[in-house]
Amino acid sequence: MSEPAPVQSAAHQAVGEIARFAIIGTIGFIVDASTLKLLVALLNMDLYSGRVVSFLTAATGNWMLNRRFTFRQAGDHAPMKQWLKYLGANAVGFAVNYSTYAALITYVAVAKAHPVLGVAAGSIAAMSLNFTVNKFWVFRART
Repeated sequence: MSEPAPVQSAAHQAVGEIARFAIIGTIGFIVDASTLKLLVALLNMDLYSGRVVSFLTAATGNWMLNRRFTFRQAGDHAPMKQWLKYLGANAVGFAVNYSTYAALITYVAVAKAHPVLGVAAGSIAAMSLNFTVNKFWVFRART
């Protein structure tokens, strides 16, 4: 009877990781959208280059939070190496995220008027891919 416990424990751990990843992703979305809004309004950056800067800002914050709260078992990796690995691994997710965003603000008038909609759509489009890459490569526990 004691055998099912590890399965339940692993399932519980996975649900917890996904929940924490989603919460941190929501925080990242707020940072991303707010930074973009500030860069466009205060520095007159265009919506495309502003998004690159806002994404990198949010991605760095997300890496720090995921390192601390979501994938704690991998927190002993060298921080700079892991951050670079995180950015590299998430480059594919960024391509999905950014291309979704760019297509929407280019072709959908409401998204161009409200870029936060494009930011949200891009974030959602890349979330599953990013979680998988981060869990099994960037934050993989040392064995």
